[in-house]
Amino acid sequence: MDDPIARRDWLLAEIRRRGGVWTVRRVEGVMHASPWPTSKRNTARKDLRALAARGALTVRDDAETNRRSYTPKILNLRSAA
Repeated sequence: MDDPIARRDWLLAEIRRRGGVWTVRRVEGVMHASPWPTSKRNTARKDLRALAARGALTVRDDAETNRRSYTPKILNLRSAA
């Protein structure tokens, strides 16, 4: 039997797979095709904030538009040696 995946882990995997800039609206759209299709705007906002707090996303605040977006952090898989 497969282990169930947590919503935020699923979302982070999608963000890393698709890349680019992520907004609450973009997350809402992706969640419609997820195992959690009833997730709405507030859930998307909380998930993005939580993933940023976890250190998986970089927050970008645009002072002109007063909007926040997120981008996946680049994983450095190179060895230090």
